[in-house]
Amino acid sequence: MLNWRLGLLACALAYGAPVAAQDITYEPVSPTFGGNPFNSQHVLGVANANNDFRDPRASSSNSQADIFARQLQSRLLSALSSQIVDAIFGENPQESGTISFGGQTIEFTRSLEEVTIIIRDDATGEETRIVVPLFIDVGG
Repeated sequence: MLNWRLGLLACALAYGAPVAAQDITYEPVSPTFGGNPFNSQHVLGVANANNDFRDPRASSSNSQADIFARQLQSRLLSALSSQIVDAIFGENPQESGTISFGGQTIEFTRSLEEVTIIIRDDATGEETRIVVPLFIDVGG
């Protein structure tokens, strides 16, 4: 019985010693919520890897006809943009002009200091305005 009491006394003394602890703090992983900003690429990569959503409106058709149509459209737009650049900045630059192509209207106006190009979507009326400064060579 004495051994039992000594064991109880030893436990009481061992567990009765002062205990030190620190505050528990939470730090989020995502920089969006105040976490370390260096985690952003990792968090984005994990999110993209786990994202299995596919846009139902996205065209996933890669038939030969679709590929050919996209390449043809790209070449036509490239040729058209070259003609517009020649009309604005070529040997005989025009002061203004309007070109309509594929549901878009492109207007340009040339002044002494800049060229203003307006690209307008005919269906929505949305406009994109580009202002290009002109550099006049005054040296000889």
